[in-house]
Amino acid sequence: MSTVIDQAVQARLIASAPEDRAVPAQLRYEPSDPFAVHIAFPPVASLDGADVEWVFARETLACGLIAPTGGGDVHVWPCGPDRTVLEFHAVEGVAMVQIETSELRRFLARSYALVPAGSEGGHLDVDGDLAALLREA
Repeated sequence: MSTVIDQAVQARLIASAPEDRAVPAQLRYEPSDPFAVHIAFPPVASLDGADVEWVFARETLACGLIAPTGGGDVHVWPCGPDRTVLEFHAVEGVAMVQIETSELRRFLARSYALVPAGSEGGHLDVDGDLAALLREA
C-alpha cells in the first residue's frame, strides 16, 4: 500500500465573471502529517501565476461534505448532492472552487484506509520532530 495518497481532481473555479472555469487540482494525504490534507492548484488558477497549495484539517474536509464547516482561512460546505465547495481566504482575497463530492469521498476513504480516524496521533513522530527542532535551534 502506498504511504502517500495523491489524487488528481477537476475543480471548478467560481468567479465573479459570468463563467466559471475548470482548473486541475491535486489532493494529497501523507501519514507523516496525519491530521492534514493538501490541495495544490497550478499557476493558471492563481492571480499571480504561481503554484498555490492549501493545507487544512482532514476533519474539516470530511465534515464539510455533510454540513458547512471550517473557520479561519478554509471553509467547506455541500453544494447540492453532487458537489462540495471549498472556500479559501488569503490576504489577496477569497477563492472558491467546487469539486465533485464523489471524488472527495474517494480521496477521504483512501486516507482513512491508510490512517483510520482517531488513530492519527499514533502516526506522529513527536520524538523525531522534537529532536529536529532542537538541532535547528
